[in-house]
Amino acid sequence: MQRLYRKRIVLGVGGGIAAYKSAELVRRLRDQGAEVRVVMTRGGREFITPLTLQALSGHPVHLDLLDPAAEAAMGHIELAKWADLVLIAPATADIMARLTQGVADDLLSTLVLATDAQVALAPAMNQAMWRDDATQANAQALQKRGYQLFGPAAGSQACGDVGLGRMLEADELAQRAADCFQWQALTGKHVLITAGPTQENIDPVRYITNHSSGKMGFALAEAAVEAGAKVTLVTGPVHLPTPDRVNRIDVVSARDMLAACEAAMPCDLLIASAAVADYRPEVVAPHKMKKDPTTGEGLLLQLVRNPDILATIAGREDRPFSVGFAAETENLLGYAARKLKDKNLDLIVANDVANPTIGFNSEENAITVIDRELQASAFAQTSKSKIARQLVAFIAERLNRA
Repeated sequence: MQRLYRKRIVLGVGGGIAAYKSAELVRRLRDQGAEVRVVMTRGGREFITPLTLQALSGHPVHLDLLDPAAEAAMGHIELAKWADLVLIAPATADIMARLTQGVADDLLSTLVLATDAQVALAPAMNQAMWRDDATQANAQALQKRGYQLFGPAAGSQACGDVGLGRMLEADELAQRAADCFQWQALTGKHVLITAGPTQENIDPVRYITNHSSGKMGFALAEAAVEAGAKVTLVTGPVHLPTPDRVNRIDVVSARDMLAACEAAMPCDLLIASAAVADYRPEVVAPHKMKKDPTTGEGLLLQLVRNPDILATIAGREDRPFSVGFAAETENLLGYAARKLKDKNLDLIVANDVANPTIGFNSEENAITVIDRELQASAFAQTSKSKIARQLVAFIAERLNRA
């Protein structure tokens, strides 16, 4: 059920005795990596306390439609936008009837009308109520609108009756929730991405860096999340917002970046798109360096090699599938192929940074990917976000084949 990893599920708890199963359902969903926010009806609160579900979900339980505190933080519209799946368990006959009619008189029903996410119901009621013509008509109407019904199951009920109407058990509901999401190219994979430049201090006010904006790496992180991956993004100093559902780690120097990457291991896939400084000053001055006004002499800096992040990670015993970037101004494919071999990479992405339309800080890119057999695959110039999606799909296919 890795398909639930980092999925956002709003769990609606209706007013039925089966609400006690909702606590276990929250645990099962979270065990599979889902983030859960709970919305309770007034009836639901009669069977299980909000405090129980708050403790299990790790978030405050949403109770009232017109709650000033909730509206300032995550009100019904924000919850509706946030959700990947709205699962109502238990879904009582009353809830099903109100949803069929489009009633929006409490938080849960309003949220359902406002969301574009998939909505699933886990019916729970007396067997006679489930068999009633009105309930059956409501169930059919909801399914025609695209709502999914998980159950009900048959068995003994709290009232002593036996028949259809029991809410499914938590394990099966969690599996049904996972089935709502397609298995994607990187589902269940941990992807480590480096992005942006590094900065190497000369003194407290000066440093060596490069022109990398980080845009390509951030686009790759977003594309990897869309492909179902858990993404750790280690980035040098950039002015970019963190992509949704990405674990971002900010670093400054090459050594910082290497330490962050090693701390993030193990991973299944490394995409090293950062423009890491090859050299750093051997000595960092403790105070701002002053020029000598009596001479016109220049400043001589002694530089030393930085650690090779890509080669270090690709050389580990637990090495991930390793993808490097070669940003070159000449002999693009030749230099890229040599880097592929020297660093023990699975793929290398070559791009011509001498071309201002696809170089550093540009909004577009055009790349050529080279594999271990030195087969080259070209990707035509387009936006970095589109290139990122194409590249992630290409890498995922090679990773899953490896």
